[in-house]
Amino acid sequence: MVAPLYNCLPLTQAMFTSLRATLPAGLTHEIIFVDDGSTDGTRAWLASLAHDTAIRVVLNERNLGYAAANNRGAAVARGALLALLNNDLVLQPRWLEPMLDAHHSLGERAGVVGNVQRDARTGAIDHAGLVLNARGKPVHLRTQPNYFSRRMNPVRLVSAVTGACALVSRSLWHALGGFDEGYMNGGEDIDLCFRAAAAGRVNAVALHSVVRHHISASPGRKARDEENSHRLVRRWRAAITASDEARRSWCRDDLAATFLEPRSEEWRHTLSVLAYLTRLRADPPPKAVTGVEAGLAREFAHWEKILGR
Repeated sequence: MVAPLYNCLPLTQAMFTSLRATLPAGLTHEIIFVDDGSTDGTRAWLASLAHDTAIRVVLNERNLGYAAANNRGAAVARGALLALLNNDLVLQPRWLEPMLDAHHSLGERAGVVGNVQRDARTGAIDHAGLVLNARGKPVHLRTQPNYFSRRMNPVRLVSAVTGACALVSRSLWHALGGFDEGYMNGGEDIDLCFRAAAAGRVNAVALHSVVRHHISASPGRKARDEENSHRLVRRWRAAITASDEARRSWCRDDLAATFLEPRSEEWRHTLSVLAYLTRLRADPPPKAVTGVEAGLAREFAHWEKILGR
């Protein structure tokens, strides 16, 4: 277990309590806390845990950010699997077992495995995987299949998962180079998932694993969102443009717009959209291809305006 910390001591303590209460009996594990320059008493609290042989502590000399903190923790980990945990989680009973099962079921194809995360305040689903929208940007899925579907198919394949609660083999982590420290508190988890997919691995969500998450509780969590998004999409622009998922998102949006405002002169296009969405045709409609490209072009124009690049 690797948990980066930066202030928010009460949340860290609550996460630790829930972690200890929910780990499977007999599980061989280590808990690696990486303090990223906290100033709120976190380091004194960590020192009070020195007697616990299952806990290891890494102290950063200054605040290095989420990616670097995780990388430092993973560098000293000894287990075959890494469980990445944010310090603002509230872990629920049996959160880990379905993630382990999902990773095992995928075998050598396993990439990064995530889970369902509910907002700690409202209980609403905040994350059940990430997919590419019609503009080619990763967005959270906030729905999950019904109970019977989850029983039949407990693992959902997705483009990416959030690193707030994720499982990945230590060997794959090191083969991929861990998190890219060019991101600052956002985007590094999606980038890792994209690199796993490019290496032939499959990212997935264990639908029976549920945790609660105090979303974006860490100080400065959202401060660099635009820079992080620009870095991610710039790096993966070609793959996103060619993504079947982004094109299908565009088609769903286009079909919804057609129902709201029917366009009789475009019936052939609408039929091609329906055929593509129902997999009766393999190739996307030409407008879907140009639509995703146009959406990305608008995003880059936006970044040029606000970031100057």
